[in-house]
Amino acid sequence: GAHDTTIGERPMTPIHWLLLLSVLLLGCSGPRPKPLPDLNGLLRQNAGSRREPALAQRWLASLSLRNGREQVELIDLGARQPVPLPGLNRADAQPISVSVSADGTRLAVVQQRDERTELVLYRRSVGTVQRLPLEPPGVPRAVSLNGDGRRLAVQVSRGGRWEVDLIRLP
Repeated sequence: GAHDTTIGERPMTPIHWLLLLSVLLLGCSGPRPKPLPDLNGLLRQNAGSRREPALAQRWLASLSLRNGREQVELIDLGARQPVPLPGLNRADAQPISVSVSADGTRLAVVQQRDERTELVLYRRSVGTVQRLPLEPPGVPRAVSLNGDGRRLAVQVSRGGRWEVDLIRLP
């Protein structure tokens, strides 16, 4: 009929439609994601288990299992090596969530200590851990630090509900 789709004078066959569709799809797909085998191998050899990744520029913070204990670990991906975090990984603290600023100088951590779950800010330049109070009080679960390390979002449980608090840091 007059409304049939045609190529020149011939109608389009299912093969033509399939070719057209594949050209359109390939044109949209762009570059494919690529695993980084050398870095992934490094990450696997450094810890028995690793979870809760937080990636910021050249820094990867995560919770890694060593000697039967989970701890916060920061890896400088440029130098391909772990960075010391003196004062952060206490024997009486169990980390739950971690986030790192873009320059790697600040880490926000949710940790369990003395039957209490707390939110802390670690400043690498001075090796200090500062407890961040939640107002109103609640139980923190997950944390996300912004790029410059001056604001954070924290998931908090209050009265059986999940909420997200935004906190501006000095």
